Amino acid sequence: MLILRGEKLKMRAMEPADLDLIYQWENDPETWIYSNTYTPFSRFHLEQFILNSQGDIFTDKQLRLMITDPQGTTVGCADLFEFDARNRRAGVGILIAREFRRMGYASEALDIVIHYAHQVLNLHQLFCNIAANNKVSIRLFTQKGFEKCGHKKQWLLQQNHFTDELMYQLVFQV
Repeated sequence: MLILRGEKLKMRAMEPADLDLIYQWENDPETWIYSNTYTPFSRFHLEQFILNSQGDIFTDKQLRLMITDPQGTTVGCADLFEFDARNRRAGVGILIAREFRRMGYASEALDIVIHYAHQVLNLHQLFCNIAANNKVSIRLFTQKGFEKCGHKKQWLLQQNHFTDELMYQLVFQV
């Protein structure tokens, strides 16, 4: 596996040309429940985020990678966040645009991120937080070896009801 390439997908750094897609995804209220977002992002704020990103996880403490299919269409993004170089860990999140879901892209993208985190960044572990009612994400992450390590009861308010949030981690074997 090349560093940021899988069987079908490639991952690349954000570019200013990605602004419209990121603006659309970040301002979709249906995805807010998964990202703990409660307010819309301005185009200006997102443009500044793209322009000011060093593209260096050690400097920014996060890294957003755009996911592209074999035709070069951007189908989603993956985030490494809360990067902690001293403890060699980071959070991970995957977003696949609605029209590209159920094509195996999230699975392959997560494989690429796991490989990159372990082999290139030399991380010891990845973690993610998933709403207990998000069965698709739970299945994806557990299939990749993530294990449940925490359970926060009534943690997230979704559509006027509280739901639990689960924490999963993947500890790389030495």
